[in-house]
Amino acid sequence: MKKNSFVAPVLKWVGGKRQLISEIEKYIPQYTRYYEPFVGGGAVLFHLQPDKAVVNDINSELINLYRVIKDNVEELIKALSKHENLPEYFYEIRELDRDKNRYDCLSDVEKASRIIYLNKTCYNGLFRVNKAGEFNAPFGSYKNPNFADHVTLRAVSDYFNRADITFLNTDFEQALRGIRKGSFVYFDPPYDPVSDSANFTGYDKVGFGRNEQIRLKRICDSLNVRGVKFLLSNSATEFIKDLYGGYKVELIQAKRSINSKGDLRGEVNEVLVRNYE
Repeated sequence: MKKNSFVAPVLKWVGGKRQLISEIEKYIPQYTRYYEPFVGGGAVLFHLQPDKAVVNDINSELINLYRVIKDNVEELIKALSKHENLPEYFYEIRELDRDKNRYDCLSDVEKASRIIYLNKTCYNGLFRVNKAGEFNAPFGSYKNPNFADHVTLRAVSDYFNRADITFLNTDFEQALRGIRKGSFVYFDPPYDPVSDSANFTGYDKVGFGRNEQIRLKRICDSLNVRGVKFLLSNSATEFIKDLYGGYKVELIQAKRSINSKGDLRGEVNEVLVRNYE
């Protein structure tokens, strides 16, 4: 299937891989089916545009958005055109998830529209929730945010409908059930924090700690035994480098700007871990 250059992430996502695509692409092997258990903003998925894929994320709003883009993109574009770039309006829309009954009354299209709007107009343009699962980033005061990007939305919808893609909203381990040899898995989990202030796992209320990192490593070991190729991104902490010491670990540099301390922003070391040549 021919790639469409207009297929690109529709959300800004913590730890997004757009700037690292050229590095990641060096290590992409041949495969029959692509798996991404932590799809997030989908930069790698949208760059590769595999014909067959299983994509998953624990964030239900994110997966709802992708399903709406596939099935109801024109309704979504229409809903997005109704939003306003005003602080009072922003906080009114943001507060919708504080009232479960009110939020549950929203249609899937309205929920998807809300997330794109908040993502494009909030401060730093990130998806962030508190421990109650409520969106909590403040208003960003941007002059002309593009929260109704018709070209990208239609291109992504077209790709979703041309390809054989399964969307899942479950635990990363469950997302790999039934995987067969010949498939390829790209793991982009929430990163092991390089410092206390960099511990950002606010894309989902559950969080992702060291125990989850260890469970993920065991899944990688299981895939390796079964002959399934995987590539994994993470921060270059001693914990992660030790954890994956038995695999091929490439050190790369990425520019990150989400640390709460200004002097800790900028280029940071990350790793790409793989189980193949």
